[in-house]
Amino acid sequence: MKLENKVIIVTGASRGIGKEIALLLAENGAKVIINHSNSKEEAQATADTIIKNGGEALVVKADVSQRNEVTQLFDKAIEVYGKIDVLVNNAGIMVCKKIKDNTQEDFSRQFDVNVRGIFNTLQEADSKLADNGNIINFSSSTVKLMFPTYALYSASKAAVEQMTRVFSKEIGRGISVNALAPGATETELFLTGKSKETIDRLSAMNAFNRLAKPIDIARVVLFLASDDSKWISGQVIGANGALV
Repeated sequence: MKLENKVIIVTGASRGIGKEIALLLAENGAKVIINHSNSKEEAQATADTIIKNGGEALVVKADVSQRNEVTQLFDKAIEVYGKIDVLVNNAGIMVCKKIKDNTQEDFSRQFDVNVRGIFNTLQEADSKLADNGNIINFSSSTVKLMFPTYALYSASKAAVEQMTRVFSKEIGRGISVNALAPGATETELFLTGKSKETIDRLSAMNAFNRLAKPIDIARVVLFLASDDSKWISGQVIGANGALV
C-alpha cells in the first residue's frame, strides 16, 4: 500500500490511461478524485469499481481548460478529504492533421486542454497541494519524434515539458514535479482513425514490438506518486519501450 492515506486528483480519469491510473492508485491505498469533463457514466463506473474493491473514490466534473472549474475541482477534493497530496495531469486531446490542414479551432482546442489545462491546475496546486506532494504532468514521446500530422499535439506537449521543468523550481515546499512521456499506447484516443498497418508500424518502432498497455503507464505513475520517487524532480520520464 505505497499510497495509503494519500489523496490524489487524476484528471481525465474516466477511461484509457487515466482510468487505469485511478484503479491502480486506489489499489495501493490512495483516495482518488476521478475527474472528467463529459463522461459522467464512465467516470462513475470507474469510481464504482474502486469502491467495490474496498477503495475510496470521488467523481468531480471539471473542464481543465476553464480556470473556475479547476478551482472547484481542487476545493471539492479538499472539502471531502481535507487535503490533496498528488496531482496527476492526464487529461488531454489529440488532433492529427498536417499543419496546413489544421484550423484555428484545432489549434485552440489542443492548446486550451493540453497546455492551459495544466497551467490552470499548476496555479491551483501552488497553494492547495500539501507539502511534500507530487505532481505528474503528461507529455508524449512524440515530442522527440518528427511524426507527420502530430505537429500541434507535439508542440502542446513540449510546452508542458518546459512548464514542468520551471515549475519544479518555483513551487518549493518539498513538492516534486515531473512529466511522463508515454509512447504509443492502446487507448481509444490513440487508436481512433489508425489503420492496422499504421499500428503495426508503430509497434515495430520500439524494443518490444507492441504498443504499451495502459497498465504499463499506470505503473510508472504509481512510482512517481509515491515517496520512493521523491528525489526525482524537474524531469521528463519516457515510458516508451526504447522508442526514443
